Amino acid sequence: MRWQAKSAILCLLLSVAPAFAASDQTLQQLEAKASSASLEDRVQICLEVAERQLKAADNEFKAGQVEEAHATIKDVVWYAGQARDASIQSGKRVKNTEIGVRKLATKVREIKRTVNFDDQAPLQSASDELEKIRTDLLSHMFAKEGR
Repeated sequence: MRWQAKSAILCLLLSVAPAFAASDQTLQQLEAKASSASLEDRVQICLEVAERQLKAADNEFKAGQVEEAHATIKDVVWYAGQARDASIQSGKRVKNTEIGVRKLATKVREIKRTVNFDDQAPLQSASDELEKIRTDLLSHMFAKEGR
């Protein structure tokens, strides 16, 4: 009985280890890995890069680095688009991709509410683009076959 419990714990640890390994990688390593990853893996990597970039953009806005933050927001949208493309091409993780992009869009809208009015336009266009990406994913998920 004890060896079964030990083997179950070992299996659990081995299955969780890759998730921790991905979070230990730097943003540059993830960006490099995204271009060479398989379609199925690219989805998760691109979403991870987009989430990290969004956190960086939020910090840049808080630090008053508005131009850098706007460039980082463009990267967020680009990586979300890459995740959408990889998800639709592979047919895998479409629902998870839509959920991730929804969270990104929500966070962009939250950031938009905290910045000066003059700095809100690029955030609004990024939010609109993320919603278009979500719509593409939803259309793919609920498309009628045979049309």
